[in-house]
This record gives sequence, C-alpha cells and structure tokens, in this order.
Amino acid sequence: MTDTRPIGLIAGEGRLPVIVAEGMQQAGRNVVCVAFRGHAEEELAGHCDQYRTVGLYRMSQWLRTLKRWGATEAIMVGRVSKARMHDPLRLVRQIPDIRTALLWYRRLRHDRRNATVLAAVADELNRGGIRLLDSTTFIQDHMAETGVLGKVQPTDMQQGDITLGWPLLEQTVEMDIGQSMAIREGDVIAVEALEGTRGMIERAGSLCRRSGWTLLKTAKSNHDRRADVPTIGVQTIEELAAAGAGCVAIGSERVILIDRPAVLETADKAGIAIVGMPASGS
Repeated sequence: MTDTRPIGLIAGEGRLPVIVAEGMQQAGRNVVCVAFRGHAEEELAGHCDQYRTVGLYRMSQWLRTLKRWGATEAIMVGRVSKARMHDPLRLVRQIPDIRTALLWYRRLRHDRRNATVLAAVADELNRGGIRLLDSTTFIQDHMAETGVLGKVQPTDMQQGDITLGWPLLEQTVEMDIGQSMAIREGDVIAVEALEGTRGMIERAGSLCRRSGWTLLKTAKSNHDRRADVPTIGVQTIEELAAAGAGCVAIGSERVILIDRPAVLETADKAGIAIVGMPASGS
C-alpha cells in the first residue's frame, strides 16, 4: 500500500532539493516544503504540494509550518554557503528566532563544523516533533556505484593518481578538513577547505596549467546522511572541464550524481572519466 503521508522537505540551494522532491512524489508522498529564503531554485515550488519560504535562522518557523501541514518526518538537502555561515554579520542580516539563538549559544558558538551543526539541528527538530531522515532515501538511483560510470576510461596517469590519492583523501575527510582533493602525476594540487568544491576546482585549475588532473571526492566513513551528502552535478562537470580536469573519482554509495543521466552525458562529451571508488578495505 502506497504511503501518502505528508513528508517535509527543508531546502537550500541547488538542484538537489528538486531531485529529492521528485523522488518523494514518485514514491507517492505528499511533499510539504520549507525553503530557505534567497536559496532555493524557482522550479522547486512546482514539485511540492505545499511550499513556503522561511528564514535560514528561524527554526521555530520551519517547525510550525511543517507540523501545520501534518509532517512528522523531513529530509533536509541543498547547499547553505559556508561563507554565509562564517559571515560576521550573519545574525544581523538574518535575525534568528529564540530557538535558533539558544541552539547557537548552547551548542554551536565554539564548534561550527558541518557534523556538529547537523547533529544540533537534527536534535532540535526532533524535540520539536520533526524527525530528519537519510537524505538519500528517495534518490537511490542517483547514488554512485563502483567502477567506471560513463563511456570515458581513465588514463594510466589518472588511474595512478586515483590509487595514490584515494587513501590520502580518506584520511583528510576523517579529519573534517574537506571532501575533495585535486591531484596530478602524484602531486596534490589542492585540498578543499572553506571555499567548497567549486572554489577548489577553480584554484586547482589556476595552479595546474597542464590538463588531465583528477578530482577525488567522498564522505567520511561515519558520515551522517541526514544532510550534506557530497554531490556531483552537471555544473560541476562543466567547471572541471573549464579548469582542465580529465577524471573524477567519487565514493561509491557516498556521493550523489545529481541528474545522473545528464551528468554522465556531459562528462562523456567533455572527455572526463568518472570512476566510483569503494571505501578502502571494502
């Protein structure tokens, strides 16, 4: 019997919330969405049964709206810029409500790492009557699997860089430094930090004038999949092509291919190999 209960969607930037909303509707769920003001894609509203924009730092508003629509579970997806999170005037530009201000003061003022923020938000939502689900629940067909995913095969150099760089990236993500790394001929060109994957790709392209470098991207072993699962989209492939990359290695079952068919088609046309990598020891 199809489950038609309302399910909440808490949406940030990018295409991923649209993909998740489509997956929810295909599963027969009634999608009720609160989207962060100034973040969500315009087309998202058309994929939801109920839709409202809310303040990024107004959790009480998220909870009231979702509960009024009958939701007891939700998925939270979509980017929130780390630069915005570290903006010293963020609390002036977007005035928080009491619930969010207390959460920040009690749990986040000294530790704003992604995992800490997510755990705090999830706990607060649960106290308010909304349980966060694994964000990949309705998009399993968009997850990377092991092996070459497109038509382009990695070169011997790129395969060597993957072999050398993958264990290094797995150590890096476990330290919460970043989810991506750029490497060419055994040299680590760049490691993702506050600027995010897009910024790191631009930096790697400016540092490595020779084409064919490889992007590595994955999540840590105990990554909380309720939010912030790493993604690769069409725009990522286009940015990689412009920066001279020739290969992408991504964690199988740990990275989402947003609009998978379009991602693989774009990569094939750009001559970029995409390889799904199992965790070491798997």
